[in-house]
Amino acid sequence: MEYLHTMVRVSDLEKSLEFYTRLLGLEEVRRSDHEAGRYTLVFLAAPGDVERARAEKSPMLELTYNWDAETYGGGRNFGHLAFAVDDIYAVCDRLMTAGVAINRPPRDGRMAFVRSPDAISIELLQKGGALPPREPWASMANTGVW
Repeated sequence: MEYLHTMVRVSDLEKSLEFYTRLLGLEEVRRSDHEAGRYTLVFLAAPGDVERARAEKSPMLELTYNWDAETYGGGRNFGHLAFAVDDIYAVCDRLMTAGVAINRPPRDGRMAFVRSPDAISIELLQKGGALPPREPWASMANTGVW
């Protein structure tokens, strides 16, 4: 058995790509439009996994965009996606500057949670050991749910 991908449905493909690529830093590996089924699939990978993902040897995130409008609920019942990052404080700062709420700030220098435009929980984990606690994160309260 081999883990291939995680699929999330998105309601606004451009907004979701903005979040996952520009803000989180994932890269688009491939995209396909399916006219008969009226949907688009976009596969994304972390920068360090792109070449392996292109060879289908690394898991990817599959964004599924249905062309006909639908409302997707949940987010929390999906669970979450998790990404290891080089500097959790820098990533959270970039996201917060872009208007993304940091639902669970990285108070411990190790873990944070944010949400995608479609309310999917995203866990960010510091690569290696935790960074030393740093303000404003150390005293920042939780917001919303994750």
